[in-house]
Order: sequence, then C-alpha cells, then structure tokens
Amino acid sequence: MKTRILTLCLALLAGCSGSWETDYGTGIENTVSQKWRVREVNVAIPDDLTTTETNSYAPNADVVWHEDPVGDRRMQVAEILTDGVRRGARPLRGSKPVNLDVMLYEFHALTPLARAKAPSAVHNIAFSIQVVDARTGEPLTEPEFIRADLEAHVGEAAFEAFQQGETQKVRITRHLQQVTASWLGIGPDVRRSFSSAGR
Repeated sequence: MKTRILTLCLALLAGCSGSWETDYGTGIENTVSQKWRVREVNVAIPDDLTTTETNSYAPNADVVWHEDPVGDRRMQVAEILTDGVRRGARPLRGSKPVNLDVMLYEFHALTPLARAKAPSAVHNIAFSIQVVDARTGEPLTEPEFIRADLEAHVGEAAFEAFQQGETQKVRITRHLQQVTASWLGIGPDVRRSFSSAGR
C-alpha cells in the first residue's frame, strides 16, 4: 500500500513538470551601476504570502523552507535573500550611495521528503528589485521582476552535496548572488530556462 501511494505521489510530481527560468527584463547597464555603492538591502515580505511546515512533495504555499530549525520562516528566507543580493552588489564601488529595495513573491525550496524521494525538483524563487537613492529615497529604477528558479539536488546527489557543504542555503544564496550581479551588469548573464519537475 505504501509503495502504491509513493508511486502515485511521484507520478503526480512528475505531472508538474514544466519550464522554469532565471530571467528578468533588460537589467542595468554596467556604465550606470558602476556609479553606485550599495548602502542597504531592504527585503519586504507581503503579509499575504502563505507559509507551511508540511513535509510533502510540493506543499501549496508561497514560502517553503525547512533547512533551518523551525522558526520564523519569513525572517529566515528574508535573511537568505538579503545575503544573496548584498553579495551580488558588493563589487559596486561608485560614489553614489543607493539602497536596493526587494519584494519577495515566492521562495519555495525543497521539503525533506522531496529532497529525499523526488525524481527531480526545483527551487522556485521570485522577487522584484528596485534601486533608490540612499539619501533622498528617490527611485532610480522601476521595480524589476526577477524569476530566479534553480534546479535542486535530490536523492543521493542531495546527500553527497550536503556532505560537501553544498546545502540548499549555500546553493540558493550563491544563485541569488549571481542573478543580482547579472541584473546589475557586473557579472555574466545568467538568464536561461530549463525543464524539470516542480511545483
């Protein structure tokens, strides 16, 4: 009976296969961003984003994060997003102080069950980012929607990665760093699409 249920769950998850992407609009010209120096990264998480502690293959929630101890999941993912964006903007050494205002729309990482048993999976991450003058608060860019999906390690690959320190947090933070640098025009263009099972 358990085997039949597991097979059904895996089939349903495979049925959620689709196209995922790391993408944004035009991004920032390097000649513009090089004039900036980032003072603060401010991450906002709307109150209506749902969270869950359900350990299923693909729980229906906007914020899913299990790698830290049980606690304030919004705060935990806000810290990851802040860290990744800050690292991506760190090379900027211009004279104009700016802040990066970030709004989270989705942060759906793997549950322990999905990491152990799913045939494949995706970390679904979406947010918007806007550059504002740190002195006046004047917007210097329009809010840019960024899709930052990332293939997840599952099964034996996930176990081996964890043993080597490549946790979900490490991989997602590094990915957010690369995406931010790409958007700012100070790193390689990481925009791409891929196919995988996911939510």
